[in-house]
Amino acid sequence: MLPEALTALAAAGGTAVVQAAGTNAWEGFRQAVARWFGRGDDDHERVELERLDRSAAELTAVSEDGADRLRLRQEAMWQTRFEHLLEALSEAEREQAAAALRALLAERAPTSAVSAGDGGLAVGGDMRISADHGSVAGGVIQGDIHLGNPSRPGPDLS
Repeated sequence: MLPEALTALAAAGGTAVVQAAGTNAWEGFRQAVARWFGRGDDDHERVELERLDRSAAELTAVSEDGADRLRLRQEAMWQTRFEHLLEALSEAEREQAAAALRALLAERAPTSAVSAGDGGLAVGGDMRISADHGSVAGGVIQGDIHLGNPSRPGPDLS
């Protein structure tokens, strides 16, 4: 059983894999993660690259309806992979691997911190804003958006 700090580190690794998939940071991040898992073994590194690519393909191909569930499942899977490798190491090797993983995450992992000033709203995930019955809705978008077809307006009842 891993100490709590290493379990949290493994969880951060799993989250970082999922957050990086499909981003500009993915190529360098996946290489670094595969090297970390491979621990100098080129064949093992190649297997990890394939596993990372399968995860990224699943995450980028999922429909919006199943995206949250798949992200959670992928995060848990990668957390477990990080934990298993750390558990399999001797104490000295574990300390070195944990330090290397911390450095990798600090250097290459995408950040997900969000913040907002007074009167603002910051969201680190999906948010839906809608208006109906003649009201107005608005928001500032900083990132990807997905638009669907609006519903047809009903008859003017005023």
